[in-house]
Amino acid sequence: MKTIDILPSDHQAATLVGRVFDPALGGPCLVHLRGDRLVDVTSAGPTMADLLELDDPVAALRAVPSTNSYSFEEILGDSLARRTDRPHLLAPCDLQAVKACGVTFARSMIERVIEERAKGDPARALAIREQVDQAVGGALANVQAGSPEAAQVKQVLIESGYWSQYLEVGIGPDAEVFTKAPVLSAVGVGSEVGILRASSWNNPEPEAVLAVNSRGVVRGATLGNDVNLRDIEGRSALLLGKAKDNNASCALGPFIRLFDDGFGIDDVRRLEITLTITGASDNYELRGSSSMREISRDPLDLVSQAIGRHHQYPDGLMLFLGTLFAPTQDRDVAGQGFTHKQGDRVEIATPSLGRLVNTVTFADEAPAWTFGIAALMRNLAQRGLVGPVDHATR
Repeated sequence: MKTIDILPSDHQAATLVGRVFDPALGGPCLVHLRGDRLVDVTSAGPTMADLLELDDPVAALRAVPSTNSYSFEEILGDSLARRTDRPHLLAPCDLQAVKACGVTFARSMIERVIEERAKGDPARALAIREQVDQAVGGALANVQAGSPEAAQVKQVLIESGYWSQYLEVGIGPDAEVFTKAPVLSAVGVGSEVGILRASSWNNPEPEAVLAVNSRGVVRGATLGNDVNLRDIEGRSALLLGKAKDNNASCALGPFIRLFDDGFGIDDVRRLEITLTITGASDNYELRGSSSMREISRDPLDLVSQAIGRHHQYPDGLMLFLGTLFAPTQDRDVAGQGFTHKQGDRVEIATPSLGRLVNTVTFADEAPAWTFGIAALMRNLAQRGLVGPVDHATR
Protein backbone atom coordinates (compact mmCIF):
# COMPACT_ATOMS: atom_id res chain seq x y z
CA MET A 1 0.00 0.00 0.00
CA LYS A 2 1.33 3.44 -0.94
CA THR A 3 1.40 6.45 1.34
CA ILE A 4 -1.11 8.18 -0.90
CA ASP A 5 -3.64 5.43 -0.11
CA ILE A 6 -3.49 6.22 3.61
CA LEU A 7 -3.58 10.02 3.44
CA PRO A 8 -6.50 12.42 2.91
CA SER A 9 -7.08 13.33 -0.72
CA ASP A 10 -6.09 16.93 0.08
CA HIS A 11 -3.24 15.98 2.41
CA GLN A 12 -0.98 18.72 1.11
CA ALA A 13 -3.40 21.29 2.56
CA ALA A 14 -4.28 19.30 5.71
CA THR A 15 -2.74 19.71 9.15
CA LEU A 16 -2.04 16.09 10.12
CA VAL A 17 -0.53 15.17 13.47
CA GLY A 18 0.15 11.70 14.86
CA ARG A 19 2.37 9.61 17.09
CA VAL A 20 5.33 7.39 16.25
CA PHE A 21 6.90 4.87 18.61
CA ASP A 22 10.68 5.00 18.16
CA PRO A 23 12.55 2.08 19.76
CA ALA A 24 15.69 4.23 19.87
CA LEU A 25 13.85 6.63 22.18
CA GLY A 26 12.09 3.87 24.09
CA GLY A 27 8.82 5.71 23.66
CA PRO A 28 6.60 7.87 21.45
CA CYS A 29 7.05 11.22 19.77
CA LEU A 30 4.54 13.56 18.20
CA VAL A 31 4.88 13.94 14.44
CA HIS A 32 3.58 16.45 11.90
CA LEU A 33 3.32 15.42 8.26
CA ARG A 34 5.26 17.81 6.02
CA GLY A 35 5.50 16.62 2.45
CA ASP A 36 6.89 13.08 2.58
CA ARG A 37 8.44 13.50 6.06
CA LEU A 38 7.06 13.03 9.55
CA VAL A 39 8.66 15.83 11.56
CA ASP A 40 9.24 15.28 15.28
CA VAL A 41 7.23 18.04 16.98
CA THR A 42 7.34 16.62 20.51
CA SER A 43 8.75 19.95 21.74
CA ALA A 44 5.32 21.46 21.04
CA GLY A 45 3.66 18.82 23.26
CA PRO A 46 5.16 16.72 24.70
CA THR A 47 1.94 14.68 24.55
CA MET A 48 -0.98 14.92 22.15
CA ALA A 49 -3.12 15.94 25.10
CA ASP A 50 -0.75 18.85 25.80
CA LEU A 51 -0.74 19.91 22.16
CA LEU A 52 -4.54 20.07 21.97
CA GLU A 53 -4.66 22.26 25.09
CA LEU A 54 -2.73 25.04 23.34
CA ASP A 55 -4.65 28.11 22.17
CA ASP A 56 -3.41 27.54 18.62
CA PRO A 57 -2.09 24.00 18.09
CA VAL A 58 -1.70 24.51 14.34
CA ALA A 59 0.57 27.52 14.81
CA ALA A 60 2.55 25.66 17.48
CA LEU A 61 3.19 22.78 15.08
CA ARG A 62 4.30 25.03 12.26
CA ALA A 63 6.73 26.84 14.57
CA VAL A 64 8.74 23.66 15.20
CA PRO A 65 11.69 23.39 12.78
CA SER A 66 12.08 20.29 10.60
CA THR A 67 15.30 19.31 12.36
CA ASN A 68 14.38 15.73 13.23
CA SER A 69 12.15 13.74 10.91
CA TYR A 70 11.27 10.29 9.61
CA SER A 71 10.48 9.02 6.14
CA PHE A 72 6.71 8.58 6.04
CA GLU A 73 7.04 5.85 3.42
CA GLU A 74 9.36 3.82 5.67
CA ILE A 75 7.25 4.41 8.77
CA LEU A 76 4.07 3.33 6.98
CA GLY A 77 5.73 0.25 5.51
CA ASP A 78 6.98 -0.87 8.90
CA SER A 79 3.60 -0.10 10.50
CA LEU A 80 1.71 -2.22 7.97
CA ALA A 81 4.28 -5.00 8.41
CA ARG A 82 3.93 -4.69 12.21
CA ARG A 83 7.66 -4.17 12.61
CA THR A 84 7.63 -3.04 16.23
CA ASP A 85 11.44 -3.18 16.30
CA ARG A 86 11.44 -0.16 14.00
CA PRO A 87 9.71 3.24 14.26
CA HIS A 88 6.01 2.73 13.59
CA LEU A 89 2.71 4.59 13.82
CA LEU A 90 0.64 4.49 16.99
CA ALA A 91 -2.92 5.61 17.62
CA PRO A 92 -2.74 9.41 17.39
CA CYS A 93 -4.11 9.99 20.91
CA ASP A 94 -2.34 9.40 24.22
CA LEU A 95 -3.61 10.69 27.59
CA GLN A 96 -7.15 11.35 26.39
CA ALA A 97 -10.01 9.22 27.67
CA VAL A 98 -11.44 7.11 24.83
CA LYS A 99 -15.23 7.49 24.86
CA ALA A 100 -17.91 6.34 22.42
CA CYS A 101 -21.49 7.20 21.59
CA GLY A 102 -23.90 4.39 20.79
CA VAL A 103 -27.02 4.09 18.62
CA THR A 104 -26.74 7.55 17.09
CA PHE A 105 -28.14 6.40 13.72
CA ALA A 106 -31.63 5.01 13.09
CA ARG A 107 -30.44 1.99 11.10
CA SER A 108 -27.87 0.88 13.69
CA MET A 109 -30.46 1.62 16.38
CA ILE A 110 -32.80 -0.94 14.84
CA GLU A 111 -29.97 -3.48 14.71
CA ARG A 112 -29.40 -3.01 18.44
CA VAL A 113 -33.08 -3.74 19.06
CA ILE A 114 -32.69 -6.89 16.97
CA GLU A 115 -29.61 -7.96 18.91
CA GLU A 116 -31.51 -7.51 22.15
CA ARG A 117 -34.52 -9.50 20.98
CA ALA A 118 -32.39 -12.23 19.40
CA LYS A 119 -30.43 -12.60 22.67
CA GLY A 120 -27.19 -12.80 20.69
CA ASP A 121 -28.43 -15.53 18.34
CA PRO A 122 -27.89 -14.53 14.68
CA ALA A 123 -30.19 -17.32 13.50
CA ARG A 124 -33.17 -15.53 15.05
CA ALA A 125 -32.11 -12.10 13.83
CA LEU A 126 -33.42 -12.33 10.26
CA ALA A 127 -37.06 -12.89 11.21
CA ILE A 128 -36.91 -10.33 13.99
CA ARG A 129 -35.29 -7.82 11.64
CA GLU A 130 -38.26 -8.05 9.28
CA GLN A 131 -40.77 -7.65 12.11
CA VAL A 132 -39.00 -4.72 13.76
CA ASP A 133 -38.31 -2.94 10.48
CA GLN A 134 -41.99 -3.09 9.55
CA ALA A 135 -42.97 -1.76 12.95
CA VAL A 136 -40.42 1.01 13.53
CA GLY A 137 -38.26 1.55 10.45
CA GLY A 138 -40.27 4.32 8.83
CA ALA A 139 -41.28 5.85 12.15
CA LEU A 140 -37.66 6.55 13.06
CA ALA A 141 -36.35 7.74 9.71
CA ASN A 142 -36.73 11.49 10.29
CA VAL A 143 -37.11 11.73 14.05
CA GLN A 144 -34.79 14.15 15.85
CA ALA A 145 -33.55 12.67 19.11
CA GLY A 146 -35.03 14.33 22.18
CA SER A 147 -37.74 16.20 20.24
CA PRO A 148 -41.50 16.23 21.02
CA GLU A 149 -41.97 14.11 17.88
CA ALA A 150 -39.55 11.55 19.30
CA ALA A 151 -41.60 11.42 22.51
CA GLN A 152 -44.71 10.67 20.44
CA VAL A 153 -42.91 7.91 18.55
CA LYS A 154 -41.77 6.50 21.88
CA GLN A 155 -45.38 6.24 23.07
CA VAL A 156 -46.46 4.51 19.84
CA LEU A 157 -43.64 1.99 20.16
CA ILE A 158 -44.49 1.24 23.78
CA GLU A 159 -48.11 0.57 22.81
CA SER A 160 -46.91 -1.66 19.93
CA GLY A 161 -44.67 -3.71 22.23
CA TYR A 162 -41.46 -2.69 20.48
CA TRP A 163 -39.95 -0.33 23.03
CA SER A 164 -36.31 -1.01 23.90
CA GLN A 165 -33.50 0.49 25.96
CA TYR A 166 -31.66 1.06 22.65
CA LEU A 167 -34.52 3.11 21.25
CA GLU A 168 -34.50 5.11 24.48
CA VAL A 169 -30.92 6.32 23.93
CA GLY A 170 -31.47 6.53 20.18
CA ILE A 171 -34.40 8.97 20.18
CA GLY A 172 -34.72 9.98 23.83
CA PRO A 173 -33.17 13.11 25.37
CA ASP A 174 -30.03 11.39 26.68
CA ALA A 175 -27.30 9.99 24.45
CA GLU A 176 -25.45 6.78 25.23
CA VAL A 177 -21.85 7.70 26.08
CA PHE A 178 -19.57 4.96 27.38
CA THR A 179 -15.87 4.31 27.90
CA LYS A 180 -14.57 2.38 24.91
CA ALA A 181 -10.98 1.72 26.00
CA PRO A 182 -8.44 2.61 28.69
CA VAL A 183 -6.03 5.49 28.17
CA LEU A 184 -3.15 4.51 25.82
CA SER A 185 -4.66 1.13 24.91
CA ALA A 186 -5.89 2.03 21.40
CA VAL A 187 -3.93 0.68 18.42
CA GLY A 188 -3.00 2.50 15.23
CA VAL A 189 -2.88 1.90 11.49
CA GLY A 190 -1.40 -1.48 10.51
CA SER A 191 -1.98 -3.05 13.91
CA GLU A 192 -4.12 -6.09 14.63
CA VAL A 193 -7.55 -5.58 16.19
CA GLY A 194 -8.81 -8.18 18.65
CA ILE A 195 -12.07 -10.06 19.12
CA LEU A 196 -12.84 -12.56 21.88
CA ARG A 197 -12.75 -16.25 21.00
CA ALA A 198 -16.07 -16.60 22.82
CA SER A 199 -17.79 -14.40 20.21
CA SER A 200 -19.30 -15.92 17.07
CA TRP A 201 -21.20 -12.81 15.91
CA ASN A 202 -19.17 -9.61 15.67
CA ASN A 203 -18.28 -6.77 13.32
CA PRO A 204 -16.24 -3.59 12.89
CA GLU A 205 -17.88 -0.21 13.47
CA PRO A 206 -16.44 2.50 11.19
CA GLU A 207 -16.74 5.88 12.86
CA ALA A 208 -15.62 9.48 12.88
CA VAL A 209 -13.84 10.36 16.12
CA LEU A 210 -13.48 13.86 17.55
CA ALA A 211 -10.36 15.01 19.42
CA VAL A 212 -11.64 17.18 22.28
CA ASN A 213 -9.52 19.08 24.82
CA SER A 214 -10.22 19.53 28.53
CA ARG A 215 -12.29 22.66 27.89
CA GLY A 216 -14.65 20.78 25.58
CA VAL A 217 -13.19 22.42 22.47
CA VAL A 218 -13.05 20.13 19.44
CA ARG A 219 -9.54 20.38 17.97
CA GLY A 220 -9.76 17.85 15.15
CA ALA A 221 -10.99 14.49 13.93
CA THR A 222 -9.75 11.05 12.96
CA LEU A 223 -11.14 7.64 12.01
CA GLY A 224 -11.92 4.83 14.43
CA ASN A 225 -12.97 1.20 14.57
CA ASP A 226 -15.23 0.55 17.56
CA VAL A 227 -15.00 -3.26 17.30
CA ASN A 228 -18.26 -4.78 18.54
CA LEU A 229 -19.19 -8.29 19.72
CA ARG A 230 -22.87 -8.40 18.79
CA ASP A 231 -23.71 -11.73 20.41
CA ILE A 232 -22.25 -10.77 23.78
CA GLU A 233 -23.93 -7.36 23.94
CA GLY A 234 -27.12 -8.93 22.60
CA ARG A 235 -27.27 -11.34 25.54
CA SER A 236 -27.36 -8.39 27.92
CA ALA A 237 -26.64 -4.69 27.65
CA LEU A 238 -24.84 -5.04 30.99
CA LEU A 239 -22.15 -6.96 29.08
CA LEU A 240 -21.29 -3.83 27.07
CA GLY A 241 -17.83 -3.65 28.67
CA LYS A 242 -17.06 -7.24 27.69
CA ALA A 243 -18.41 -6.67 24.18
CA LYS A 244 -16.47 -3.44 23.58
CA ASP A 245 -13.30 -3.33 25.67
CA ASN A 246 -10.80 -6.09 24.98
CA ASN A 247 -7.13 -6.24 24.06
CA ALA A 248 -6.64 -4.29 20.79
CA SER A 249 -10.39 -3.83 20.27
CA CYS A 250 -10.08 -0.08 19.61
CA ALA A 251 -8.25 1.31 16.56
CA LEU A 252 -7.70 4.99 15.73
CA GLY A 253 -5.88 6.80 12.95
CA PRO A 254 -4.00 7.25 10.84
CA PHE A 255 -3.68 10.90 12.00
CA ILE A 256 -5.68 13.54 13.76
CA ARG A 257 -6.60 16.19 11.23
CA LEU A 258 -6.57 19.45 13.18
CA PHE A 259 -9.26 22.02 12.56
CA ASP A 260 -7.91 24.96 10.56
CA ASP A 261 -9.12 27.33 7.85
CA GLY A 262 -9.62 24.41 5.45
CA PHE A 263 -11.28 21.82 7.70
CA GLY A 264 -13.75 22.09 10.58
CA ILE A 265 -16.80 20.66 12.30
CA ASP A 266 -19.06 21.27 9.30
CA ASP A 267 -16.78 18.99 7.28
CA VAL A 268 -17.20 16.30 9.94
CA ARG A 269 -20.98 16.66 9.65
CA ARG A 270 -20.69 15.88 5.92
CA LEU A 271 -18.34 12.88 6.10
CA GLU A 272 -19.11 9.80 4.02
CA ILE A 273 -17.20 6.92 5.62
CA THR A 274 -16.63 3.69 3.70
CA LEU A 275 -15.79 0.24 5.00
CA THR A 276 -14.17 -2.64 3.14
CA ILE A 277 -13.62 -6.07 4.70
CA THR A 278 -11.53 -8.61 2.81
CA GLY A 279 -11.30 -12.19 4.05
CA ALA A 280 -7.83 -13.73 4.06
CA SER A 281 -9.08 -17.32 3.99
CA ASP A 282 -12.27 -17.23 1.92
CA ASN A 283 -11.87 -14.29 -0.52
CA TYR A 284 -14.99 -12.79 1.04
CA GLU A 285 -15.54 -9.08 0.49
CA LEU A 286 -17.99 -6.77 2.18
CA ARG A 287 -18.44 -3.09 1.42
CA GLY A 288 -20.46 -0.69 3.48
CA SER A 289 -20.78 2.98 4.26
CA SER A 290 -21.81 5.39 6.98
CA SER A 291 -23.03 8.90 6.22
CA MET A 292 -22.67 11.48 8.96
CA ARG A 293 -25.53 13.37 7.32
CA GLU A 294 -27.89 10.75 8.76
CA ILE A 295 -26.78 11.04 12.38
CA SER A 296 -29.71 11.66 14.76
CA ARG A 297 -27.70 13.87 17.14
CA ASP A 298 -25.37 16.70 16.17
CA PRO A 299 -21.68 15.98 16.93
CA LEU A 300 -21.41 19.05 19.17
CA ASP A 301 -24.48 17.92 21.12
CA LEU A 302 -22.73 14.61 21.75
CA VAL A 303 -19.63 16.49 22.93
CA SER A 304 -21.72 18.55 25.35
CA GLN A 305 -23.32 15.39 26.75
CA ALA A 306 -19.87 13.83 27.27
CA ILE A 307 -17.97 16.74 28.85
CA GLY A 308 -18.95 19.81 30.87
CA ARG A 309 -19.57 20.84 34.46
CA HIS A 310 -21.20 17.45 34.97
CA HIS A 311 -18.08 15.52 33.81
CA GLN A 312 -14.51 16.74 33.41
CA TYR A 313 -11.61 15.23 31.46
CA PRO A 314 -8.39 17.02 32.48
CA ASP A 315 -6.49 15.45 29.57
CA GLY A 316 -9.32 15.70 27.06
CA LEU A 317 -11.09 12.86 25.28
CA MET A 318 -11.47 11.10 21.97
CA LEU A 319 -15.17 10.74 21.17
CA PHE A 320 -16.47 8.09 18.75
CA LEU A 321 -19.64 9.48 17.15
CA GLY A 322 -21.38 6.19 16.33
CA THR A 323 -21.97 4.39 13.06
CA LEU A 324 -24.72 3.90 10.51
CA PHE A 325 -23.12 0.63 9.41
CA ALA A 326 -24.77 -2.58 10.59
CA PRO A 327 -23.74 -5.64 8.52
CA THR A 328 -26.56 -7.97 7.53
CA GLN A 329 -24.91 -9.53 4.45
CA ASP A 330 -24.52 -13.28 4.91
CA ARG A 331 -20.99 -14.67 4.95
CA ASP A 332 -21.31 -18.44 5.29
CA VAL A 333 -24.83 -19.58 6.12
CA ALA A 334 -28.01 -17.96 4.81
CA GLY A 335 -29.70 -15.95 7.54
CA GLN A 336 -26.62 -15.94 9.77
CA GLY A 337 -25.42 -12.49 8.67
CA PHE A 338 -21.82 -11.31 8.90
CA THR A 339 -19.14 -12.13 11.43
CA HIS A 340 -15.37 -11.72 11.41
CA LYS A 341 -12.84 -14.42 10.66
CA GLN A 342 -9.22 -14.35 11.75
CA GLY A 343 -7.09 -12.54 9.21
CA ASP A 344 -9.84 -10.24 7.90
CA ARG A 345 -8.45 -6.98 6.55
CA VAL A 346 -10.55 -3.98 7.61
CA GLU A 347 -10.24 -0.64 5.83
CA ILE A 348 -12.14 2.43 7.04
CA ALA A 349 -11.78 5.48 4.83
CA THR A 350 -13.06 8.94 3.96
CA PRO A 351 -11.40 11.43 1.61
CA SER A 352 -10.74 14.14 4.18
CA LEU A 353 -9.34 11.88 6.94
CA GLY A 354 -7.54 9.14 5.02
CA ARG A 355 -7.63 5.39 5.58
CA LEU A 356 -7.39 3.27 8.73
CA VAL A 357 -6.21 -0.28 7.95
CA ASN A 358 -6.14 -3.16 10.45
CA THR A 359 -6.16 -6.96 10.51
CA VAL A 360 -8.46 -9.05 12.72
CA THR A 361 -7.12 -11.56 15.20
CA PHE A 362 -8.17 -12.97 18.55
CA ALA A 363 -7.69 -10.62 21.50
CA ASP A 364 -5.47 -13.14 23.30
CA GLU A 365 -3.21 -13.41 20.22
CA ALA A 366 -2.88 -9.67 19.59
CA PRO A 367 0.26 -8.08 21.09
CA ALA A 368 -0.20 -7.49 24.80
CA TRP A 369 -0.68 -3.89 25.90
CA THR A 370 2.27 -3.13 28.18
CA PHE A 371 3.13 0.57 27.66
CA GLY A 372 0.82 2.42 30.03
CA ILE A 373 0.66 5.85 31.64
CA ALA A 374 3.48 5.24 34.13
CA ALA A 375 5.76 3.95 31.36
CA LEU A 376 4.98 7.00 29.24
CA MET A 377 5.70 9.43 32.08
CA ARG A 378 8.98 7.70 32.93
CA ASN A 379 10.06 7.77 29.29
CA LEU A 380 9.21 11.45 28.85
CA ALA A 381 11.07 12.26 32.07
CA GLN A 382 14.15 10.36 30.92
CA ARG A 383 14.09 12.37 27.69
CA GLY A 384 13.83 15.63 29.65
CA LEU A 385 10.37 16.43 28.33
CA VAL A 386 8.58 16.42 31.70
CA GLY A 387 9.69 16.60 35.33
CA PRO A 388 11.03 13.46 37.02
CA VAL A 389 8.52 10.79 38.01
CA ASP A 390 9.28 8.33 40.82
CA HIS A 391 6.77 5.54 40.30
CA ALA A 392 7.76 3.80 43.54
CA THR A 393 6.64 6.73 45.70
CA ARG A 394 3.49 7.70 43.85
